[in-house]
Amino acid sequence: MRIVLDAMGGDYAPAEVVKGAVEAAKDESLTIVLVGDQAKVGLELRKYPKKNNIETVHASEDISMSEHPVEAVRTKKDSSLNVGMRLVKEGRADALVSAGNTGAVMAAALFGLGRIKGIERPAICGAFPSVRGHVVVVDIGANADCRPAHLVQFAYMGRAYVEKVVGVENPRIGLLNIGEEDTKGNELTIAAHKLLRNEVINGLNFVGNIEGKDILENEADVVVCDGFVGNVVLKFAEGLIFSMTKLLKQQFLRFWPALIGVILQIPALNSLKTKIDYSEHGGAPLLGVNGVVIITHGRAKARTIKNALKAAATAVKQNLIEALSLIKSAGVSVD
Repeated sequence: MRIVLDAMGGDYAPAEVVKGAVEAAKDESLTIVLVGDQAKVGLELRKYPKKNNIETVHASEDISMSEHPVEAVRTKKDSSLNVGMRLVKEGRADALVSAGNTGAVMAAALFGLGRIKGIERPAICGAFPSVRGHVVVVDIGANADCRPAHLVQFAYMGRAYVEKVVGVENPRIGLLNIGEEDTKGNELTIAAHKLLRNEVINGLNFVGNIEGKDILENEADVVVCDGFVGNVVLKFAEGLIFSMTKLLKQQFLRFWPALIGVILQIPALNSLKTKIDYSEHGGAPLLGVNGVVIITHGRAKARTIKNALKAAATAVKQNLIEALSLIKSAGVSVD
């Protein structure tokens, strides 16, 4: 399996990206194709023992986090993102992973790979920790404005991802809303609820509206919402984890006798850290484009990159694109 890795994407590229590739390449069933400035990438690779399953492809340009995504993708034809997408499009690679500009990754995927036939809006899904495992939220930022039928497609795409990649059979689908009652919400969620309820006869395991607190309680395996709401939930969750960790440290330093209890709880605290650490999950798949694309955090370091590559490999092995291609045949359309 050959996976393209955008060597120039992310705040710590190319150093941490290359390090993550080296760690992932310990799995000899994978070939990692580092796309970017060969001089800079080569300089980083020389820090590690040579691995035969790491290749490099030169790209003379890169897209920064601050650039306008669509304009940058259109004008920088030889950017690492565009070159990488071409490799996937031409069948010379099976998937692409990037920690770069999220909007640019989306634009490059849409221009370079196109949408899966029948999918109106590609969406990004992200894993959120809960009391039992993880909950996948779709969409977390690709589509700020949606129509009700788009949320139905998000539900089917999320179901395909959770079944194929996460391994949950017949996952429960919930609609993120401000109340559990069918009549609660705005025009979008009320209309989407009706459409999702109708899809139950087609086998969709729709469990109804869920509130924000229900994500943490694992009341659904897949939660659908528009990208505006999903991104607010994502950023709030990231900020909450960071702030709570900071507050706990402050309290422990203020009440030093509590440190004794903390020492005894170190194994449990480490387990909790692993559960909520985004680096453990690697990245968020861009569902609906005609190829496996994993978008990982802009602050991704080597561990995150390695796990993103593993997530991409799993998606390819489980034929995620084939599963998503069947959504149209299930009668789900925005036409």
